[in-house]
Amino acid sequence: MTPVFSRSGTGRAGLVTLICGALAAGGLTAAGVATLAPGAASASSHREAPLISGTPQYDNTDLYAFVSPDKPDTTTLVANWIPFEEPAGGPNFYTFADDAQYDLHIDNNGDAQGDLVFRYTFKTHTKNGDTFLYNTGPVTNLADPDLNITQTYDLDLIRLKNGHEMSSTKLADDVPAAPSNVGKASMPDYGKLRSQAVYKSPGGTTTFAGQADDPFFLDLRVFDLLYGGNLSEVGRDTLKGYNVNTIALQVPNDLIRESAHQPVVGIWSTTQRRNAQGYYSQVSRLGNPLVNEVVNPQKDKDRFNASQPAYDGQFLKNVTNPELPKLIESIYKIKAPAEPRNDLVDVFLKGVKGLNQPPKVKASEQLRLNTSVKPSMHPKRLGVLDGDNAGFPNGRRLTDDVIDEALQVVEGELVGSKNDLGDAVDKNDKNFEKHFPYVAEPTAGSRGRLAKGTTAGTDVRSQLGDALQPAGSSSGGSGNTMLIAASAASGAAGILLLVTAFTWWRRRMQRAY
Repeated sequence: MTPVFSRSGTGRAGLVTLICGALAAGGLTAAGVATLAPGAASASSHREAPLISGTPQYDNTDLYAFVSPDKPDTTTLVANWIPFEEPAGGPNFYTFADDAQYDLHIDNNGDAQGDLVFRYTFKTHTKNGDTFLYNTGPVTNLADPDLNITQTYDLDLIRLKNGHEMSSTKLADDVPAAPSNVGKASMPDYGKLRSQAVYKSPGGTTTFAGQADDPFFLDLRVFDLLYGGNLSEVGRDTLKGYNVNTIALQVPNDLIRESAHQPVVGIWSTTQRRNAQGYYSQVSRLGNPLVNEVVNPQKDKDRFNASQPAYDGQFLKNVTNPELPKLIESIYKIKAPAEPRNDLVDVFLKGVKGLNQPPKVKASEQLRLNTSVKPSMHPKRLGVLDGDNAGFPNGRRLTDDVIDEALQVVEGELVGSKNDLGDAVDKNDKNFEKHFPYVAEPTAGSRGRLAKGTTAGTDVRSQLGDALQPAGSSSGGSGNTMLIAASAASGAAGILLLVTAFTWWRRRMQRAY
C-alpha cells in the first residue's frame, strides 16, 4: 500500500521537545489530525481507573498486535497485566488470578462485536504449604520440585455470532506458565525456564504466559501537573526495571481475519472476575492504551472498564470535548484546538482509511491491524508517520514509539507544522527478542548493588578478615568456607554478647544505693 504518512522523524528541539513530550505522555489522542488512527497519543494504561487500581491481578496494562516479523503468515498478540511489578517483591511473587478469565477479543468484520475470543484461565499449585518460600532451592526446569509455587493454564478458542457463543475449542490444556524471576541464585538460567513455557498447539497456535519486562517506555511523571509544571521532570523511562505478567499468542492470519479480501481485525483485551455467586463480570478492558487513563474522566473510568466496544457512543463527548488540551493551555499557554473536536471522531474510533479501516466499520475503541501488511525489514520507531505502514497505528509493535509519533502529529505535523518532537524516551531499556514471545526477559529480583566488599561471583567477605574465602578458592579449602563463616559469625556474636553483659554488670555494680 502507499504510505499514509511520510516523515524523517529525527532530531530533538530543546524546550519545545520537552513541552511536546509532556503533551504526548499525557495522552492527547490524535488531536488536530484527520487521518490518524485510534490511540495515536496512547501510552501505558497502568492503574487507569479507581476500582481496578486496587486489584492489580486483573488490571490490563498494555496491548500489542503485529504481523510476526519472523513468521509473516501469523499475527502475534501480546497483552500484559499487573503493573509495576517490583522484581524483588517476595515472598509472594506475581501470579495470574485463579478466579479470572483473561480474554483476547477479535472483531474481524468491523461491526464492534467480538467474533473470536481466546480465553486464558489459570490455576495455582503449591507443593509445600509449610514454608514461606516461593522456591525452596535453585530451579533448573519448570517441573523442578524446588519450584514451590507454580501455575498452569488452559486456552480456549470461543467463536461468537451476534454476541452469542457458537462453539468452544480447547487449544491448550494444563500448560505451565513461566514463574517470576526471583533471582540468579534461585533461577540460574531463567532463559531455559522461559523456553519451556512456550507451547505449540496442534492447531497452529503458539502460546506463552509468564513474567516479562514491561515493554512500554515513557516518562510517567506527567501526572505531577505535566512534568512538574516547568518541564523539570522529563526524559526518564519510569517503567525501567519493572516487570509485568504477559500473555503472548501467535495465531495464523487466516484464523483471525474474515478473509484475504478483508484482512483488517480489531483487537481488545479484557479481564472478567468471578464473584461470590460464581458469575463472571468484566472489570478491565484495553484496546488502545491510555484511553481510560487520560481521555475518560473519573466518572466514566469504571464504567468504561465494564463496557463493550458496541456501546462506545456513550463516551463520545470525552473525545469531542477533551479535558487535556485545556490543561496544557493553562500550564504552558499552548492554545487548545476549537471544540467540538469532530475531527477526532472518525480517526479515533475507526482506523486509517485505506490502511486499517474495515469496510462498513462501526465506530468503537479497538486496536486495529491490517494482517496483509508485511513486516518491515527495518522497522522505524515512528511507524506509519515515518512511512512504515507495518507499525503504529496499524496495530502496535513492541518497538513503536507511540509517544513521539503522536506528539509530532498533535503539534501539526500533517497540517503543515513540521517538527521533530518527542519525550526524550525513544526505546525500551531492554532489547526485545527476535522470536516468539518477543518480549524481553523479566528483571531478576537479585538486581542491585552487592554487599560491601564483594564482587559478582564471589562469596561475601565480612569485616572479620581473610578467613572467609570465596567459593572455589585454593587457600583454606572451599569445603570449609561455610563452616569458617558460621564459626566466625558465632564467635563474633558470642564476644559481643559477653561485652554487653559485662558492661551492664559493671554499671549495675557502680550504681549508687
